Amino acid sequence: MSGPQAFEEAHRARTGRSAIPTTRPLPGLRTALRTGRARGLAIDLPELTEAERAALDAVRTIPRGQLRPLAWVAREAALPDSAAVTAALVANPVPLLIPCHRVTFDDGGPCDLRYGPIAGEALRRAEGVDEALVGLSRAGTVFLGSDTTRIYCHPTCAHARRITPVHQVPFRSARDARAAGYRACKSCRPIAA
Repeated sequence: MSGPQAFEEAHRARTGRSAIPTTRPLPGLRTALRTGRARGLAIDLPELTEAERAALDAVRTIPRGQLRPLAWVAREAALPDSAAVTAALVANPVPLLIPCHRVTFDDGGPCDLRYGPIAGEALRRAEGVDEALVGLSRAGTVFLGSDTTRIYCHPTCAHARRITPVHQVPFRSARDARAAGYRACKSCRPIAA
């Protein structure tokens, strides 16, 4: 069975209530889909565990056009490690509203667990993620510092993208950046490990 009746039965089994047919999108949905900013949109996720909801709430805070590693999401969600985050990304029921394509593995490689690399790459490209900056992460530059401000960021942070090439200082770890006298960006809050 497929179509509206199958959807209704699946919805009732999952939520215990009927779906309400409508021809109009929920308030804020159209804007969230168009802009990639769904932070203010209420998303009900009762079927997920508390840890999965915490991880997905942290993912929702990643700004459009920016990427964050699994360890960052785990820290923001107060989870013990990245394994809980990967479980949440796989379980994400609304990947366009909770943008899994903005999460990377800790080595900077895309973590496209929910919808695969082709869709993830297309979504990142649509958001204007600079592939050259993503390439820095894959090459071992985990953070990018500015020799003028002495601040280090995730490479796709809005502040890091403004650093001109002559002033960019690559770092393999937060420890390296701190040892060189740099402080963490207050906007992207790079993980300190």
